[in-house]
Amino acid sequence: MDTHFFKHLPGKYKLSWRDYYTGQNLSSVRVACVIFLMLNVVIRILYQAFPLRLTRAENFPEFDVANWVFIGSGTIFYIFSHLLVEQYQKSKIATAIMSLFIFLFSLYIIACGMYSSFIASGDPRNTLTLYLIALMVISVLCVFEYFETLILILAAELLFTTLLVFSRTDPTEMIYNQLVSAILLGGFYLVSRYFFSSKANYFLQLMEIKEKNLEIERGSELKSQLLGMVAHDLRNPIAAVESIAMLMEMDEISEDTKENLDLIKASCLKARTIIEDLLETARNENAINFATVKTELNKYLSDIIDIWKIQKDSKNIELISRVSPAYAQINHEKFQRVLDNLINNALKFSKEQSKVEIFLRKNGPNIVIEVKDHGIGISKDKLAIVFDPFTKAGRPGLKGEQSTGLGLSIVKQIIEKHKGKIEVESEEGKGSIFRITLPAEDS
Repeated sequence: MDTHFFKHLPGKYKLSWRDYYTGQNLSSVRVACVIFLMLNVVIRILYQAFPLRLTRAENFPEFDVANWVFIGSGTIFYIFSHLLVEQYQKSKIATAIMSLFIFLFSLYIIACGMYSSFIASGDPRNTLTLYLIALMVISVLCVFEYFETLILILAAELLFTTLLVFSRTDPTEMIYNQLVSAILLGGFYLVSRYFFSSKANYFLQLMEIKEKNLEIERGSELKSQLLGMVAHDLRNPIAAVESIAMLMEMDEISEDTKENLDLIKASCLKARTIIEDLLETARNENAINFATVKTELNKYLSDIIDIWKIQKDSKNIELISRVSPAYAQINHEKFQRVLDNLINNALKFSKEQSKVEIFLRKNGPNIVIEVKDHGIGISKDKLAIVFDPFTKAGRPGLKGEQSTGLGLSIVKQIIEKHKGKIEVESEEGKGSIFRITLPAEDS
């Protein structure tokens, strides 16, 4: 741990550190005021409950007066601390008034412990427990810069000397008391700076993590922008190549030329698919507003299945619902892409007449959607990476359909934006289950 016994934090963190620890100090002072008030109120109640025993104690009149003073001043400090905490929470900026208040409260607590030690005995050197406790409480409770700590020590020593003079302490005893006080204040400085160093190092770690996160976010944003720009600019030349191939097909061509043109068109189709996936990835990463609407999922899923049956001629897709109605907040366009991707994968890796089942059920506060196929399944070594971008788990379908390795990555992005999660279970030769969990909405 880097120690800060006689130095400040680096310049670029100085102001933010001051704002941070001032807010922490104000909250600590407010809590300390409550505890201090409760302690003195309890003492006052004990005075009332056991007057004969306690009023015979040595120096009771002084304790009695001090107790009332502590209750009154503690209340004032609490009110001011509460107001300053509210002010800080609104602005998150430290002011000179806040710093002065914290300093005065710290000196006040030290003075209370010091005065109580003087009341307890004519020779405070023998009863400095309360003085020591007050110093330790402040050293742990509040964070001060080293020069503020030194000023606090000087003020405390001056106050201690003043009390010694007013108590008419013998010169020899005064020297002993001053020596004891100096030792206590030295210990206070070391403990205070140790806790300062600990909290400062914690703050520096937070700032470094925050800066790293910002760098990562900027890098991710730049990557997504470049990805989107490149993918977008690639569409035009690929479309041009595909158009030329289609025009060439209109002329009389040889069988070899036709095969080459088919290969060009298939390559263009694959390239277009990759570009659309890249653009979708960029859109998902850059999307700030993600609009969702409350949707009844039985009808929503049925409509998607009907589209697949009509447009894709896929008659073997079945919806099995165990909850009706079932509501969730979804983005219709994005969530349809999720289901289209999962259904397409299920069909791609299943035999011609193999059934694809979509289950809808409720699990506690969540809605669960499962897309189950009875296809070739996924090997165990690839299960952990199926949702990674450009995953090596991608493979051709049973009819040779190519994979970009981005589909399931996009699916995961969209599901997470719905505040849900997606999981997969699979066994080679028996099929796969992709399970989507979403927060349920009340009917």
